[in-house]
Amino acid sequence: MLVTKDKSFYKQFFSLYWVLVLHNIIILGVNLADNIMIGSYSETALSGVGAINQIQFIFQQIVMSAGSGLVALGSQYWGQERTKEIKKLSSCAMLVGVVTSAVLFTVAAAFPEKVVGIFSPSQDIISEGAKYLAVIKYTYPVFAVTNILLASLRSVETVKIGFYISLVTLVTNCSINYLLIFGNFGAPEMGVEGAATGTLVARVLELVIVVFYVLTVDKKLRLGLRNFFEFDKSLFKDYAKTAFPIILVGGMFGVSTALQSVILGHMSDNAIAANSMSTTLYQTLKVASVGASNATAVIIGKTIGIGNMQKLKEYVKTLQLMFVGIGVVISVTMFLVRTPILSLYNLSPETYSLANAFILVLCVTGFGMSYQMPTIIGIVQGGGDGKFVIKNDFISIWCIVLPLSFLAAFVFKWSPVAVVFCLNLDQLFKCIPGFIKVNRYTWVKKLTND
Repeated sequence: MLVTKDKSFYKQFFSLYWVLVLHNIIILGVNLADNIMIGSYSETALSGVGAINQIQFIFQQIVMSAGSGLVALGSQYWGQERTKEIKKLSSCAMLVGVVTSAVLFTVAAAFPEKVVGIFSPSQDIISEGAKYLAVIKYTYPVFAVTNILLASLRSVETVKIGFYISLVTLVTNCSINYLLIFGNFGAPEMGVEGAATGTLVARVLELVIVVFYVLTVDKKLRLGLRNFFEFDKSLFKDYAKTAFPIILVGGMFGVSTALQSVILGHMSDNAIAANSMSTTLYQTLKVASVGASNATAVIIGKTIGIGNMQKLKEYVKTLQLMFVGIGVVISVTMFLVRTPILSLYNLSPETYSLANAFILVLCVTGFGMSYQMPTIIGIVQGGGDGKFVIKNDFISIWCIVLPLSFLAAFVFKWSPVAVVFCLNLDQLFKCIPGFIKVNRYTWVKKLTND
């Protein structure tokens, strides 16, 4: 049977999927709005903000991976209706998120110019990036706490609150950006510092809303402040065993993405600005696959927790076909919207041409991403096999993609467009091991203890 006839599966999947997609669209819509506004203000400012966003991306990958580990394990306990364990797991994930944010905040406060200088040798870009970092570093601990709380709710299939929070964030961030970047309505013209201030205010508002929801509205988990000071050694070991491979993968992916900007940033200033625009659009559309991956992880974990293998196999076959369909939609949409989106920026002809070419490359590699990412992350990792994901990413990214890309950029002297294709090549060839692994079902792991 290629497609399951279980109507409850579709109801469960799409009730999670659309909310998660909208949530992620709005989150990345904030980044897109920042990029467009900063890009229309100054191309140099855009490059500086783009450099800092690479550091933030690594941090966000680690924090969201800590949340994904919580969801992978917590959703199996949710299938068994054991919320007491999920509360203790939330405390474990929060510890990881808070420690990570504290480390990044310290580095950003102590070495701002050196952090930006990793991505570009240009003093103008370093100056703009350091101004942005001086404010944006305060969002790191706020982001960590908010996202771990949202992951706790997601593990028990509570996802709508994330969408409402992100909607408030988008409106708040865009409004403050409009005032402070350009100095509209008598406000001071702050440039990149104005953009960072808008993001900081929006992140604080996010945290206030989610804390209020967790403490007063949620009836599934009933999390309280005291729960985050409880430590269960046995459950922490279970969490570490499940989450740390996921966190390692997230960190490796974040670093590899940042290295892409390092490579392009040392080729030309035009390349780093073009990459910032093209990847922001790509990440915004990629949410269709990210949402599928997140919804899949909850469903797969819950089904394994219940112990129904027949249903699990039906769901896995159906999901793979759905992922292919999502890939077609993403690639076609990206191709169609690239021109109107790029027209919103104030760009030199060379930067515009590079950004357009980068997007065309991503239209091709994005199709492969739409299958392999939710298959490997949503099904295999969501089913409990994080080690496969580590091996797969290490070989494909660190042993093939990055060495090839460094050679292409600095030895073979290929064009930035060819280098971008090399940097994203893994999105295509990871489909093969992903397809083989997921259809062997060796990834099914019962993570809960009795």
